[in-house]
Amino acid sequence: MVKLNKIYTRTGDGGSAGLVDGSRVSKSSLRMTAIGEIDEANAAVGVAIAGLGRGEVTDTLLRIQNDLFDAGADVATPGDVEGALRIVPGQSERLEREIDAMNADLAPLTSFILPSGSPGVSTLHLARAVARRAERAAVALNEAESLNTHLLAYLNRLSDHLFVAARFVAAREGGDVLWKPGGTRD
Repeated sequence: MVKLNKIYTRTGDGGSAGLVDGSRVSKSSLRMTAIGEIDEANAAVGVAIAGLGRGEVTDTLLRIQNDLFDAGADVATPGDVEGALRIVPGQSERLEREIDAMNADLAPLTSFILPSGSPGVSTLHLARAVARRAERAAVALNEAESLNTHLLAYLNRLSDHLFVAARFVAAREGGDVLWKPGGTRD
């Protein structure tokens, strides 16, 4: 269990951060970039929750926020540490089930969708874009140091989930805002 009595430690004042295994890395490292991007994705999901209010989609997003803390712990634990908290296949499989359930009654796409609409829909699109950036950061780290493949799959699936969630909410509010190619040319 996590217990924090003191928020500042001064151990990072020189530009390094501690990892779960006790090692320290530069705050500008690929690992810390991935951890930060995952944290930002989690905050963006929180903003989406605030924009949506209570409901079925919010419940899935709260589970995703917990998963993203697991993902951050996964990245913060380099190597093969016994008992380390890792993303597991069931977490990605749950996202897939939720995607399929939300997508079941949606009309097929006939155009790209603008990341727009109500505050709830727009914040879901923003969370999707931030999640995609977190995935890119994890992929960059994985190219330098192997990561848990289930983590990479989860991050890939997460942006799909947030995209379908935005469409699901938009469908209840009148539909997606569609891109009109060349529609603003004079």
